[in-house]
Amino acid sequence: QVQLVESGGGLVQAGGSLRLACAASGRSFSDTNMAWYRQAPGKAREFVAISGYLDTTLYLNAVKGRFTVSRDNDTNTLYLQMNNLKPEDTAIYYCNDMEFWGQGTQVTVSS
Repeated sequence: QVQLVESGGGLVQAGGSLRLACAASGRSFSDTNMAWYRQAPGKAREFVAISGYLDTTLYLNAVKGRFTVSRDNDTNTLYLQMNNLKPEDTAIYYCNDMEFWGQGTQVTVSS
């Protein structure tokens, strides 16, 4: 079955960096659009970034210039490099393959 397993979350000070990873298994990765979403406490889940299988990318305006989504089709892994983190980036970050969700990884940014 399809499995998406996120890792790399943690506690970081404002201005710091984290790199999230999503290990995918159970379906073809190289021809699948993959995305990152996040959900802050008391808020709806929101789109953060997408890595299209044709090497296209798209970002939430609030993270443009700070976050970079990438993928490794050899290891079936999706990444999200997050730089210059802000307290408002605090959320659970989820990986999505347009159908399934991972369990999420917590990112907490202290001011």
